[in-house]
Amino acid sequence: MFIRLSAAIAAIGLLSIAVLAQGAKPTDPQIAHIAYTAGVIDIAAAKQALTKTGNKDVKAFAEDMVRDHEAVNKQALDLVKKLKVSPEDNDTSKTLSKNAAEKLAGLGKLKGAEFDKAYVANEVAYHKAVDSALETTLIPNATNAELKSLLQTGLKIFQGHEQHAEHVAAELK
Repeated sequence: MFIRLSAAIAAIGLLSIAVLAQGAKPTDPQIAHIAYTAGVIDIAAAKQALTKTGNKDVKAFAEDMVRDHEAVNKQALDLVKKLKVSPEDNDTSKTLSKNAAEKLAGLGKLKGAEFDKAYVANEVAYHKAVDSALETTLIPNATNAELKSLLQTGLKIFQGHEQHAEHVAAELK
């Protein structure tokens, strides 16, 4: 019950990505910051999982999250430097960071299988929310072709993460 409630809270909080971004039609610097922030958040969650889990599947998943999100964030940083654009903090990225800090604190109180299930359930919800925001808000509103292309590549990777998280979640039941 706690895990399902936790996942639902995570999904509701993270769906604010799409809702907040849609209200103001984000600019490319804001989109870059939102996407980068989403990656940083998932890296932090994965690093927390690596310190807490004893489950080999959860550990492998978390390692994938660190590797892939760090790689995409490096590409994003390289792109904004190339374009001489400064990512712009905004209400969406601030809300994401605040919600993530609260979620990490909650996950930090869990141990063993309870942590593993809650972490993976959160990853499923998180990737669904980010994938949706990429598809419906961030990619359509990106005006720079290179940024749009990077976001589209990221979407494919993150959709794979969502499927991987769902597979790990099914194994943990």
